[in-house]
Amino acid sequence: MTAISANGITIEYEVHGRAGDPAIVLLRGLGSQLINWPPALMERLAAAGYFVVTFDNRDAGLSSKFEAAGAIDIPELMARAAAGTPLEVPYRLEDMAADVLALMDGLGIEQAHVAGISMGGMVAQILAARHAERLLSMASIMSHSGNPGLPSGTPEAMAALMPSGADPNDREAIINAAFEASKVLAGPGYPTPDRDRRRLVEQAHDRCYCPDGRTRQRAAVVASGNRVEMLRTITVPSQVIHGVDDPLLNIAGGEDTAANIPGAEFHAIAGMGHETPASLAANLAQLIGGFAARIDQSRA
Repeated sequence: MTAISANGITIEYEVHGRAGDPAIVLLRGLGSQLINWPPALMERLAAAGYFVVTFDNRDAGLSSKFEAAGAIDIPELMARAAAGTPLEVPYRLEDMAADVLALMDGLGIEQAHVAGISMGGMVAQILAARHAERLLSMASIMSHSGNPGLPSGTPEAMAALMPSGADPNDREAIINAAFEASKVLAGPGYPTPDRDRRRLVEQAHDRCYCPDGRTRQRAAVVASGNRVEMLRTITVPSQVIHGVDDPLLNIAGGEDTAANIPGAEFHAIAGMGHETPASLAANLAQLIGGFAARIDQSRA
């Protein structure tokens, strides 16, 4: 375990590769932890000559929790957002972007390639738009633009986003619910054996069970609103990656993100859902690492 004090909080992180190589910082999504990255992804990126940084977002994993804020009533918050009422939330995606910059500072990284999935993709978008001088490139993966006109996820996937109802003291019930929820988000082209899926769910639960933190992270997403105008200001070399079979964030979200970032590349992956299974590691490494390599070569 490796922790660092950054932006006024404690951030748990891991590094892979050599510190002198160009850096790639990977950002996780809602409620997930650094252990949810498939090891093969970091191994492939490190073997390609990159210093890879993974970390737990605030309110997840072993990083600082904002427990004093309690749980957030997401339906009520979304209703207020739809009505145009000003939102007060424990923190915003901009604060999570500041966490990334502070982590980079603490590790002595002046510039980095940044790739984020889902909520992490939204944070990556903010970094690219508002802190371009710190980014070499940006990859927004299985994310969206915040455009309110985008189609929503399937009812099953939306329910799986915030699994609830299990007794907080019943480990087995919680793990079963999380296991079933993760299966809903899977893509048909990149399967994970049930045994491996359950093992990871168990590891994540035992490492950190923080359902209230998930609601606070989602509150930050809701408060972020429509980022379309912000995306149009991005000058950082960018690529957008999205699963054709994503049940939670429809591929239209990725298409809209790419359409609004000047010069962005768009990659649709058939069979990819809303998760990062080991079976997808080679594809992601090729896209993230290949794009970063092209940017590095153009700067040489």
